[in-house]
Amino acid sequence: MAPDGGTVEDPPPPYPSEAGEHVKFLPEGQQFTVRGIVAGLFVGFILVCSNMYFGLQTGWVSMMTIPASLLGFGIFKVLSRHLTFPFSPVENVLVQSVAGGMGIMPLGCGFVGVLPAMEYLLKPSEQGPINLSMWKLIIWSLGLCYFGVVFAVPLRRQVIIREQLKFPSGFSTAVLIGVLHGKGQTQNSGALDPFKAATFGSLALENRPLVQAEETPAEGDIIDPTEELPHVDSVKDFSWNSNIRLLLVTFGISGVYTLCTYFFPVLRNLPIFGTVAADTWLWTLNPSLAYVGQGIIMGPSTTIHMLLGAVVGWAILSPIAKYRGWAPGSIDDWETGSKGWIVWTSLAIMLADAVVSLGYIAFSPLVRRAPSIMATAKRQFQHGGFKGLFLGGRDGYVPVHGSDEEPRASDATRSSEDVDTVPNLPSPALERRDPFDTRPIQPPRVWDQDDAPPEQLVGNRTVSIGLVVSVLICIASVHITFGNLVPLYATIIAVLMAMVLSIMGVRALGETDLNPVSGISKLAQLFFALIIPQTHKSSVLINLVAGAISEAGALQAGDLMQDLKTGHLLGASPKAQFWGQMIGATVGAVVSALIYRLYTAVYDVPGDLFQVPTAFVWIFTARLVTGKGLPYMAREFAIGAAVLFALLTALRTKAIGKSWHAYIPGGIAVAVGMYNVPSFTLARTIGGLINWYWRVYLRKTDTPLIVLASGFILGEGFLSIVNLILQSAQVPHL
Repeated sequence: MAPDGGTVEDPPPPYPSEAGEHVKFLPEGQQFTVRGIVAGLFVGFILVCSNMYFGLQTGWVSMMTIPASLLGFGIFKVLSRHLTFPFSPVENVLVQSVAGGMGIMPLGCGFVGVLPAMEYLLKPSEQGPINLSMWKLIIWSLGLCYFGVVFAVPLRRQVIIREQLKFPSGFSTAVLIGVLHGKGQTQNSGALDPFKAATFGSLALENRPLVQAEETPAEGDIIDPTEELPHVDSVKDFSWNSNIRLLLVTFGISGVYTLCTYFFPVLRNLPIFGTVAADTWLWTLNPSLAYVGQGIIMGPSTTIHMLLGAVVGWAILSPIAKYRGWAPGSIDDWETGSKGWIVWTSLAIMLADAVVSLGYIAFSPLVRRAPSIMATAKRQFQHGGFKGLFLGGRDGYVPVHGSDEEPRASDATRSSEDVDTVPNLPSPALERRDPFDTRPIQPPRVWDQDDAPPEQLVGNRTVSIGLVVSVLICIASVHITFGNLVPLYATIIAVLMAMVLSIMGVRALGETDLNPVSGISKLAQLFFALIIPQTHKSSVLINLVAGAISEAGALQAGDLMQDLKTGHLLGASPKAQFWGQMIGATVGAVVSALIYRLYTAVYDVPGDLFQVPTAFVWIFTARLVTGKGLPYMAREFAIGAAVLFALLTALRTKAIGKSWHAYIPGGIAVAVGMYNVPSFTLARTIGGLINWYWRVYLRKTDTPLIVLASGFILGEGFLSIVNLILQSAQVPHL
């Protein structure tokens, strides 16, 4: 493959047959390798450090699929002369899957929200605080890290193969990996055809480039699968050397800044609006390059909505609550100050957004299919009366293969058995072969179906056994961790509910590129408030556990589905990705527990550096839905905000695909800006504006910008471990 030779070249495509069609090949390269697993775990460790650090600060965790792919490619590019076989795109997918499965564990296992709430915010009357030993932390995290991954496998066939949902981040990652490994376009500009770039291996090196120059459009419109997805960078313009260099430079700059913040803590809160605004109302700027990088990745729309939330919460509601006496304590007091008072408004916004958006995801398919369902029911009633209505008819129906072992053939292309009808078809691998290489060569296998070969799929037996075992592990881990405080029936209901909510989360991720895990967890908490009596001594704790299980399932299922979309487009084995993510999740759960305990042992949590705002959101939600009451006047403002954002979310949902969609405030973004102090939001807004200037004003490609942001984020996240060591050694601040 091209990366291992040190140059990037565009491989010749397969030759079309006389009928004008072309034959697709399975991609070359080993799908599951020890070196790929090790590289993925190394990259995943960096992601765990970053996500734990930023999660404890603001509650925001990134999947980081594109940086993981870039880091994995960079590692093997540097080692290319020492490799016994080439590093292929499908192995790059494996590295990214392992790293992604490991990197999300700080959020998936509750270390940035639920566990701090249990350990530091639960009152004695609520059976708290819950002090977990290290081995119980590990058991808890291992119990939550599997069933979401296993449950994603049966969903793959529906959302990726049949419905072909976009999964924009997964699509973008596949494009990036293709470009890194030499699959680019030679024209200066062009767009991917989503109707062709949707089947198995459609972006693989062995197959025809699915791009078309904008100057010569076809009769049909070529539509970009996402609104903001950029055109594919050309191979000529993309230099992996320059981008890896940019990644390392930005990583170093961000790391140096992180070390400086240890010795000069004032750098974390600059009083850019004056000392009164800073000391009294907490309006400061944290010029963290990592948060600027997060803003770059989020984009201008999300960051502006966060800024709107900060302005409404910290510049309007906070002074009102203070001067009216509704929050008489210090501004930064979570119990009696306006910092805690405005959380109720942000919580109401999150709940309203979750109910409306997830309700739309759940019922819109039924609404869309209602006319055809009614027509079918009417026809069956006319033919057979009530008996025909309920039993249905067999005429006109074609059996659909539902087994993972039987992929259906493409409607538009031939199956692999038709290879004999294509005489003397030259192999692209043979054409690129080094004439001095005497090793035996295996010609690439022709594969022209919508799904992977049966041997590369996760079997139904594996899924069935894995689902039962993972659910039992989850139930057992909760019982071992909390004992009789959490009844068995509550854990079982929580797992079953997590599976249902995971379907909504996966569909939302596939259609909007947003996995609403925070809203999903809040819905689970709301549901458990209805089935667990408020008089139960552990009602708040049970509520937290139920929300954590739902969040874990939705997050892991969504993360694997993004990875499966990437692998599907590049021809990677779903089985290799599944086991790669299982390994990453296992190691990530253990490593996350260790890093979490290090941070909580060295730093004050909650404290100035790690305010764990999502922990307060979790505990406030649990107390709200279990009848603990709200501060004075918080109920009225919360109800008003919920009604307003229910309407705005409904309007925003209907506006998907419209030019004015970005101008409607998103509920989750506004709520995050409201419960985080303004210093983080201002830094993210700067990043969002940089994104706008680069992409809209300068009209440049995204790749350097993504690399820049990734370096900033990973540099501070990884070097924060050095700050942790300095703090534990009690090195004095300057």
